[in-house]
Amino acid sequence: MTVSACGDGGSRAPFADSQTPPSLSSRFYPPQGWAWGYVRSGQGLAQRYGVASPPVAPKATVLILTGYGETAEKWFETVTDLTAQGFAVWVLERQGQGGSERETPWRDLGHVDSFDPDVATVRALVKGVIRPRPDTPLVVLGHSEGGLIALRAAEQGLAMDGLVLSSPAFGLTTLPRPRSDFAKFTPAMRLLHLGWIKTPDQAGWRRDASDGALTHDPVRGKVQAAWMLANPDLRMGGRSLGWFAAFFDASEAAAQDIHRPKVPTLMLTAAQDKEVSATPQTRFCAAMIICRETRYPKAGHDLHMESDAVRQVWLTAIIDFTRAQTAAKPLPRKG
Repeated sequence: MTVSACGDGGSRAPFADSQTPPSLSSRFYPPQGWAWGYVRSGQGLAQRYGVASPPVAPKATVLILTGYGETAEKWFETVTDLTAQGFAVWVLERQGQGGSERETPWRDLGHVDSFDPDVATVRALVKGVIRPRPDTPLVVLGHSEGGLIALRAAEQGLAMDGLVLSSPAFGLTTLPRPRSDFAKFTPAMRLLHLGWIKTPDQAGWRRDASDGALTHDPVRGKVQAAWMLANPDLRMGGRSLGWFAAFFDASEAAAQDIHRPKVPTLMLTAAQDKEVSATPQTRFCAAMIICRETRYPKAGHDLHMESDAVRQVWLTAIIDFTRAQTAAKPLPRKG
């Protein structure tokens, strides 16, 4: 194990307005009317969110929860597509990434001590900021680790009308240490507040980094790298040991509570996913009260950044699912 950096490499403060990279085509620009904001739950970190709405009263509200290292900017194309369908779309970035406040002074280090604040912030955003109308369905769309957060929010009783889990991360394909090792050293690591340490395989942000391994689309695979190159405060590198320990805690808790959610759930998974494990995805969906899984044979992990042949089918599935919740007679929400 190595120390992640040698000095204060940047500010911990949240970051809002980003500069659009000149290399991107207009389809990746901010959606019309896009606005930024911050939300904080209790003493947790401030987390950045963004929102765009259609010009008329929205037919539904979609809340997107990002995956590891993702910025809201990476989702701009999808947000534009969904608002064109008459949906109000919110994107909440995870704690310690994107434009959200950082836990450590090393801004590109992916570190958290727990995923619980992420779940609490989702609740705070929905209840205190979004405040969905009783006659406007709320659909939560979680990608990768954002899917784990979305599921935990549903398990803890957050009222929603639909849940979409896109390439959800319930198990990771590559770990810096065997999972059994974490059970041995995590208690001492947390006691000594050393969760920010990372292993040598978890590199910092690199100028030549791209999402090429996550998608078959060469253009979309460079979008996030372009935003991070133009906006240093958005840059993200590898994960800390504390992050991995927090992930294990959250995935184990999700497995224990998997029978709780009664919300209609659509799970969309990628057959060529090299980031997360397929087995727990199928097992979780089978254990849920209402869940349907669709696996795309030619897709990589980032379904929202895949080639048009895959992405359009993925997008249509989400639109049809959201419309189905809109067609259903909404009931007053509790919780």
